[in-house]
Amino acid sequence: MPQELRAVEWTGESLALIDQTLLPQRTETLDVRDVDTLVDAIQRLVVRGAPAIGAAGAYGVALALIEGERAGWSRDEIRAAVARVRAARPTAVNLMVCVDRVMTRFDEGLDAVLEEAAAVQREDVEANRAMGAFGADWLLELVGEDRPLRILTHCNTGALATAGWGTALGVIRELHARGRLEVVYADETRPLLQGSRLTAWELVQEGIPHYVQADGAAAGTILRGEVDAAIVGADRIAANGDTANKVGTVGVALACADAGIPFLVAAPTTTVDLATKTGDDIHIELRGEAEVLEWGGVRTAPAESRGHNPAFDVTPGRLVTGLATERGVLEVSAGQLPGDHLK
Repeated sequence: MPQELRAVEWTGESLALIDQTLLPQRTETLDVRDVDTLVDAIQRLVVRGAPAIGAAGAYGVALALIEGERAGWSRDEIRAAVARVRAARPTAVNLMVCVDRVMTRFDEGLDAVLEEAAAVQREDVEANRAMGAFGADWLLELVGEDRPLRILTHCNTGALATAGWGTALGVIRELHARGRLEVVYADETRPLLQGSRLTAWELVQEGIPHYVQADGAAAGTILRGEVDAAIVGADRIAANGDTANKVGTVGVALACADAGIPFLVAAPTTTVDLATKTGDDIHIELRGEAEVLEWGGVRTAPAESRGHNPAFDVTPGRLVTGLATERGVLEVSAGQLPGDHLK
């Protein structure tokens, strides 16, 4: 995949987002010029993935300033618009962290805000590349076999989900670059198919051999010995190492624990939320019922059925073999905690 791929890009006067709801059939960019459009884009998953949402939120502060000046808003009204961006998706802590960081430059004006937002984006790419190398080193040493690895991943964690390069998919890309990757099993990721639509698309761009499989196949693939490790991303990591990620992740972690293979989480330190003590304190976003009751706009469940559609689940820290960040790898299940990388 071209390294210049950016899911989030500032054009000089607006925010350009690759519309991920249209992939892989069409590659189109949404031009975002106001706060309402940005909030809608985040909630509709035009832009998704915790680091990418964080970068979009960072530039959202600039959009609020520009729109506020155009519309004659007061400073308080601009701040209220920023607060709407910050709250657009409640589970991914990166959105809140990045908005709050850029808001420290708010009183300095638009140029300062844009400078800080650009730094957020640049640092995320640098962090992704570092965690990719750390994660690959750790995994190859832990597996200890001189052969290409078979990796399972869940949801999308590549350049589309970040400011560039990728988190879990960044580790996979690093393994591929070293000639140490045999094949990837990409879970389809129900109900919105981020794995089959987005991860598979990124793997095709890279020329990486892969299978797309139903989420329900993941545990069996692991327990049959067809996988050497699972690598996933994260939307929020609690102080005790509990990790919120796309729904279906905890089943992968349980299967890895039973099979005795590594379960690696790759995420930047901005995903660590020390104010959240355990996974029990993580707010799990519930999305609309239609996503699980319909397919392509056609009802697939009985009219009387209700839909339960949590967007995320929480994997207990005891199941997280390793946590790769831009500062190295922590062995969480062995007692190392995420806060050790924030000291």
